[in-house]
Amino acid sequence: MFSLSGKTVVVTGGGRGIGRGISLAVARCGANVVLSGRSMQALAATRLELEKLGARAHAVAADVTRADDIARLVTEAESRFGAIDGWVNNAGSAAPGDTGPLLEVCEDQWDRVVDLNLKWTFFAAQAAARAMPRGGSIVNITSRSASHPNPNTGHYGAAKAAVENLTLTMAAEWGHRGIRVNAVAPGVVMTEELAKVFDSESRIRRQVETVPLRRLGTPDDIGPLCAYLLSDEASWTTGALIAVNGGSPVPMGYLSYLHKVNNA
Repeated sequence: MFSLSGKTVVVTGGGRGIGRGISLAVARCGANVVLSGRSMQALAATRLELEKLGARAHAVAADVTRADDIARLVTEAESRFGAIDGWVNNAGSAAPGDTGPLLEVCEDQWDRVVDLNLKWTFFAAQAAARAMPRGGSIVNITSRSASHPNPNTGHYGAAKAAVENLTLTMAAEWGHRGIRVNAVAPGVVMTEELAKVFDSESRIRRQVETVPLRRLGTPDDIGPLCAYLLSDEASWTTGALIAVNGGSPVPMGYLSYLHKVNNA
């Protein structure tokens, strides 16, 4: 595993799901880890896991859709561990109540999804870059939905596609500051939240059948790549958009949509 010894890494949405997997991976590499998220209960549980690994960890209850919370997250990270070396923009989602066919998406649904996944990802990255006077590494977690049709969550896919474009521009603009910016695009990763959506064995099987490696992803599949991108071993890697999807090009939403249409 790559060394992050002596580095401080902030992981938004770091208490559960993919964010928890990333937090564990960077902790195993020796990083000081600052976790943020809305649920202090989830953050506290993950912080204890990190500390059992011997890592120094700090949990910050913060809502990344609030500028004041982002600023406080930066301040607490600096106060606890000094300069920030790495930042993972993992927080992002589309709540079930904000999804649906594009013909039915309303303005409020659009704003909630696009603001969380695009607007506030940008401003979090901006805050991180401003807090990296000695350079550093930013990793934006996007989605396979960024580059493929995504029925029923099209605005989510559009926001993630925009984040990938912004990643390229951030890498270009901030490279001379010693800041590297890359994006990781997971495929279908089985988290606790996704397990609530995949409510039948047949639905899981349909998705697995599209994956050459014959299984869905786990949070532990995403963390090591992020650790690499945050490490000095990736010192000449910036502006990269890396897919981690078991070889499957088929987004969950597209497959579900086709199944629904074909059985209508």
